[in-house]
Amino acid sequence: MLSEKVRMDTGADARKAERFTINKPALLVSINQGLHGIASRKCQVVDISLGGAGVQVITTIGLPDHYYLCLVGMEERIGVAEAYRAGTRIGLRFIKEIDQHFLNRILRA
Repeated sequence: MLSEKVRMDTGADARKAERFTINKPALLVSINQGLHGIASRKCQVVDISLGGAGVQVITTIGLPDHYYLCLVGMEERIGVAEAYRAGTRIGLRFIKEIDQHFLNRILRA
């Protein structure tokens, strides 16, 4: 019985906050190795919550583990760390949880 409980508390079932499907364009922005400039790539934010987001990219090749998520039309950058990669889908954990006001702005944009 205990092993079932542990299994249920990992992954999607362990999320603390409600996820919202948004399908909005964004950029993943990272600092190049050796601090020589920045690199960015387009992505699609599939879903988002106060603590993280799921994004879709064309390829994950060359993408570091930590970067910024920049939603198109929003000034703020969100510092993120990867929670998982599954093909071209990436689960992101926000370094600092966003507040409800900012989440509401994203959902309305």
